[in-house]
Amino acid sequence: MQKEKFEAVQRMQDFIESNLNKPITLLDLSEAAGYSESHASRVFKEIVGIAPLEYLRSRRLSRAAESLRDTPRKILDISLEVSFETHEGFLRAFKRRFGFSPGYYRRNTPPIPLFLPRSAMSYYLHYLKGETKMQNIPNENTVFVQVVERPARKLILQRGKAATHYFEYCEEVGCDVWGVLSSIKEAIYEPIGMWLPTNMIKAGTSEYAQGVEVPTNYAGQIPEKMEVIDLEPCRMMVFQTTPYKDEDMGAVINSLQNCIEKYDPGVYGYAWDDQAAPRYQLIPLPERGYIEARPVRKL
Repeated sequence: MQKEKFEAVQRMQDFIESNLNKPITLLDLSEAAGYSESHASRVFKEIVGIAPLEYLRSRRLSRAAESLRDTPRKILDISLEVSFETHEGFLRAFKRRFGFSPGYYRRNTPPIPLFLPRSAMSYYLHYLKGETKMQNIPNENTVFVQVVERPARKLILQRGKAATHYFEYCEEVGCDVWGVLSSIKEAIYEPIGMWLPTNMIKAGTSEYAQGVEVPTNYAGQIPEKMEVIDLEPCRMMVFQTTPYKDEDMGAVINSLQNCIEKYDPGVYGYAWDDQAAPRYQLIPLPERGYIEARPVRKL
């Protein structure tokens, strides 16, 4: 499959994210892609799995849900902000997608499947699979390292079956877990993909999982198919690359993981403490660099 198709879809995704509060037509998206309307729609659905206007509506409803959760703004104002033509249309669409009204969601903020789709370029990397490991990236030795303290906390997670990395996990569980995790209002950090230590892996489940950390006194709803485990206080050594281009993501991740495997924490008076907590990765964002963290203990 030609790389230019993925790049065209990425341009459409970027246009949508930059204009969620403005009217967007299929013509607008086709111009962003550089294709005809019919070809842009066909290529978008081929790569992302849904039609572009359905994708647009799902993103707007998720943005609205985040506003309902995080701000006191009126529901009418939120519906106008995400470009719904009528308030009634917004109410119907929100209930159809999430199962309850915006008012109920604001009062109770149960976990919901926010639509936080993968970028087209991540689909491209999945398509290429191992080929990205052969790429070279500039400044591949520029990595920032710091040690942070993590308090006692709980971890809400969904396990896979045998997954050892993100793409295998998506094939086993699906790619919508992140959206549900992102909707948990009480989260103390952003969602993570993680490699569980052996003492936290249940028989018949995967090493790789996804989850979010919440306070020890969390008493909210646990999403379906997820569970909660307690995490003790620990130290995490955090590794972060410099910002990178979308097309370099696979190479950047591979380079940083190689760096961590070769890194000697003893230089700074630490040792790996892999049974203390999951090793985790944050969602790759080119503008901030790729981030992974591994537990350590003081020597």
